Amino acid sequence: MRTEVVTTLKRQATKLLADLRESKEPILITEHGQPSAYLLDVVDYELMVQRMKILEGIAKGEQAIREGRTMDMSQAKEKMSKWLK
Repeated sequence: MRTEVVTTLKRQATKLLADLRESKEPILITEHGQPSAYLLDVVDYELMVQRMKILEGIAKGEQAIREGRTMDMSQAKEKMSKWLK
């Protein structure tokens, strides 16, 4: 992964964005030698957000199973039939 100091971002933002569009490689921005932010391509960021939502849904489902908050098919059909009238 490419790393740049915040000063480079301030002085060469247009070039960094052009490089990012071309390479699709995230850029780590540092301040005073410490990680501060990542620059990501918009498409990659949106894909990452979608994946996170899917993973959060899976985690919620797994938690529901552990807590016994599940139902069988007939129970689900009965519950849904009230909504589908």
